Amino acid sequence: MGRTIPTFTRYLEEELSTWKDFRRALGKEDRDVFDRLFRYAKRHIAEASCAARPVPFDALVMTVLLEQQKEIERLKGALEGGRKVCVIPVVTWSRGHKCPRY
Repeated sequence: MGRTIPTFTRYLEEELSTWKDFRRALGKEDRDVFDRLFRYAKRHIAEASCAARPVPFDALVMTVLLEQQKEIERLKGALEGGRKVCVIPVVTWSRGHKCPRY
């Protein structure tokens, strides 16, 4: 019996290729963030495969939301614990102000 649902790995590769023109149009900074979102999804390929959702994009979005929620909770915990939050990259705004970015 054949598989009725393609592997999530294959789906993810196909989905990324459909966004290639959008990705190319992004600036360097946004392109890095865009790539990070797909890396989040790749971290949870096994879990997304087990979900076997009829619409695989649902699993892709859920994996990204999961990683973002983990980051929110990490930052909240650091702030509540009085620890300094370390964010490495920096973005320069149009007025020359610098602010941390991911």
